Amino acid sequence: MIKTIDKNDWPLFRMIIPVSDVNVFTRQARKTTALGPLMVATAANKLWGWRVEVIDENNYRKGPRDSNGLPDHTVLQKERPATAVGFYCGLTSTMPRVWKTAEFYHRQGVFTIAGAWHALYCPEETLNHNIDVVVHRDAEKVIQQILSNLEKEKFLENISEISFLENGQFKTNTSEIAQISGLGPNLNRLPFPDFGLLRYAKIKIYPINRIRGCSGNCEFCSVNEKPHWASPKHLFETIKWLVETRNAKEFFLVDDSLKEDLKGTTEFFNMIADKYGNRLDFSIQLWLKIAENTEFLQVIKKAGVKIACIGCESPINEDLKVMRKGYTSSKMLEWIKVLRRYLKVHIMLIAGYPLKERDVFLSAKEIIERFREFIRNAHPDSVHVMLAGPAVGTDLRKRLEKNGRLFPLSIVPWNKYNGRFVCFKPDKNMSVRELQGIPFKIMGRFYDFWSFVRISRIIIFPIDCLIRRWKPGHRSWYKDAVKSGGYLLMRRWKRKQQVNQFIEELENYQTTCRE
Repeated sequence: MIKTIDKNDWPLFRMIIPVSDVNVFTRQARKTTALGPLMVATAANKLWGWRVEVIDENNYRKGPRDSNGLPDHTVLQKERPATAVGFYCGLTSTMPRVWKTAEFYHRQGVFTIAGAWHALYCPEETLNHNIDVVVHRDAEKVIQQILSNLEKEKFLENISEISFLENGQFKTNTSEIAQISGLGPNLNRLPFPDFGLLRYAKIKIYPINRIRGCSGNCEFCSVNEKPHWASPKHLFETIKWLVETRNAKEFFLVDDSLKEDLKGTTEFFNMIADKYGNRLDFSIQLWLKIAENTEFLQVIKKAGVKIACIGCESPINEDLKVMRKGYTSSKMLEWIKVLRRYLKVHIMLIAGYPLKERDVFLSAKEIIERFREFIRNAHPDSVHVMLAGPAVGTDLRKRLEKNGRLFPLSIVPWNKYNGRFVCFKPDKNMSVRELQGIPFKIMGRFYDFWSFVRISRIIIFPIDCLIRRWKPGHRSWYKDAVKSGGYLLMRRWKRKQQVNQFIEELENYQTTCRE
């Protein structure tokens, strides 16, 4: 007689994606998930003897909640006790939530694992907040090693690319080869992402990925990994599998830099166009200069790419120079004009970027006018303006730290590092209160109340389409719909953020320092 294996007796690995504050992507976050932690969970699920689940606190429906409306991990742990828990630390602003949740699991005797950018650059800090091990960079292989050997004594010493505490002392196992090359696993050998591992979530927009890393040298970016990628066919097979098994129709290509393998990217979208035409919807991240390659733009349009998210960063040439972007504001406008012929364009901007001592400083009023003028001339479909965030691991943070311009974490904690709060002393001719208000004043002109009035023409939309033709009429209405949503979101931000209290604390701190 064959003995039946009860998989419910197997230990459980729970991957947690911590909740983020309300932001421009909040609505989308309820329809998708973070791909990195899902891939780690997928790799863990290939291990014999382990069950795996993913809790995305940003996309969490009908699960148990605590008094704050957040996922109730006490109930989750009672229902399905986890032996090991992984935490996604890709966003610095979510670290307080990671620490609080890790404290609960640590008290339960659960083995805690952390990975992604913040944990990578601040491993010792992370380990001192109830985390047992920090994984460096790509974790698909390492997570299998950790879980496979979890019950062995001193098993961490035999695993590379991790940090941990041993007898209270910080210890790192790092491969010199990996440090030099920066290469992760062979991406062609990774399994397809298993979205079925998500609990209490609903996926409408499927994140996909082919290229990891970026060869750019932006001062404000912490992605300094040498680019490596999967074959176009591997990504195409991933899409095909998701369409066939999950009836997937909308995708977001999360690659940081498609230009790293433009030939392969073009081949992938040609394969999509040949198989599906433009029946699938794709959103992608593009770099501005691709506007010079109209052949590529024609290919992606034919394949169903609808929206391009573009990091314009700033319309101020002085900012662009310090950021090390390598182009000018006037050139950006030329490129955006071309891109808008093929795609809906969402632009992302950084306001109040900290310049260097020798640079010419602008007042807050001048910055706002320059940004507004750029947006008027660019005619984007949507806009996101944030303050410069000196993220861990960036040259920007190192420069500000060296010059004594970073506010201490006791005044500006990690949860403020979300692009909506001042984290450093502003440039000359500007106060912290003026800097804090810049993004809202810029976006307030774009996401205005009058969009509700304009959107009401849906009542006479058929007539409007006949007069102005479908394409321009539809795009104009779409743009006003986005503006209406943005207006409501900004009002929600203002209600949730205690900005005045925060600014008063910064002003008092500055006054105390001067005294």
